[in-house]
This record gives sequence, structure tokens and C-alpha cells, in this order.
Amino acid sequence: MAKVLLVAASGLARETISSIEQTGDHEVIGLLDDNTALHGTLIGKVRVLGGLELAKERTEKLLICAGKGSSRAAIAARLDLDDSRYATHIHGSAALGSSVSVGCGSIILAGCVATCDISVGRHTVLMPQVVLTHDNVLEDYCTLAAGAKLAGRVTVGHRAYLGTNAAVREDVQIGAGAVLGMGSALLRDMPAEQVWAGNPARQIITSTNLESTGSRA
Repeated sequence: MAKVLLVAASGLARETISSIEQTGDHEVIGLLDDNTALHGTLIGKVRVLGGLELAKERTEKLLICAGKGSSRAAIAARLDLDDSRYATHIHGSAALGSSVSVGCGSIILAGCVATCDISVGRHTVLMPQVVLTHDNVLEDYCTLAAGAKLAGRVTVGHRAYLGTNAAVREDVQIGAGAVLGMGSALLRDMPAEQVWAGNPARQIITSTNLESTGSRA
């Protein structure tokens, strides 16, 4: 059982702690977060040991638990560590086919299904009950919220976010940094850095403007 440190004291960190407790694939021995007010406190029974600078001083594997893909990307760039320093967590109830590959640092929570010939990138998060079907490609730092479903041959770009229960038609390309709102049905290609929602989904705003408001679709 590998020992891991979680980076970022977030809701995703608490979910990951719970998932690891259920699966037993790792032992979470601490959290790292730059918020000094959290240092020494407990998050889901796990103590916050200090700031991110400790990551380079420790030898444990790491999981970056910031909720946004852009935040995970920024933390990974700041730490500048070899991929070998990162763990991968897959909940025991997830059903992944033998031809599914999962990149380092990724977190796959309970009830996810990935059928065949699927590539999940580095530091990607699949929340509970996500369904991936044949020939999907998820690039690094994607986030798929609970219940999101992809038909075949869908590509999801770097840092893209798919909301709860979003559904994507086969052969659709989702650009880097795109945000698809909860419950949306995406029937055509979605450009990078845009926010779409609805059934069928259509553009609402650019994701750059959305990030500046501090909100999510």
C-alpha cells in the first residue's frame, strides 16, 4: 500500500480520502495546502502538514486535488516534478476495460465505466458514475463531473470541464479549456475556451470571462 500526500485541501480532496478509504489502494498520510490557516487542522481525518513547498522535501507519491483542471495544471507546473512522483487512484467499483490507459495523477471515483480503447490523460478527474465508451480520448487536466457520459470517438481537450449529467454525441471534439454545463447535450464540435449549455448545447460565454467571475457553468 503506497503512502500518498494530497495537494490542495478541497472538496475533491475529501472525496478522494473517502474513496481511498473504501478501496484501500493507498494510505493518505497528509495534505498540503498554502493556506496557513489550515496548517495543523484536519480535513476528513487527514492533517494538513504545511504548504506545497513540502512536496519536494517528501518522498511520498502525490495526488493533486484542486477541483479545477486549470488549478491542477498550475500546481503541477509549479511543483515541476517527474511523473513518477504522482500516484493514480481508481475506486474499486470502477469498471475499466483492459485497453483503457490512465495517466499519472488521475483520480477515478466510484461507479465510473470505461469500455475499451480509451486514453485518460494525466491529472484528470472522473467524478462518480462517469461513462466513457470506445475510442474516447481525454487529454490532461480534464474534469468530468458526476454522471457525465461520452459516446464513441469523443476527444476532450486539456483542462476542459463537463458538468453533471452532461452527454456528448459520438465523433465530437471538445476544445481545450471548454466548459459544458450540467445536463447539456453536446451534438457538435465545441471550440476551445468557450462555455456551452442547453439541449442542444450552444455557446453562452467564453471560459476566460467565466473564470474572471469566479463561477462555473
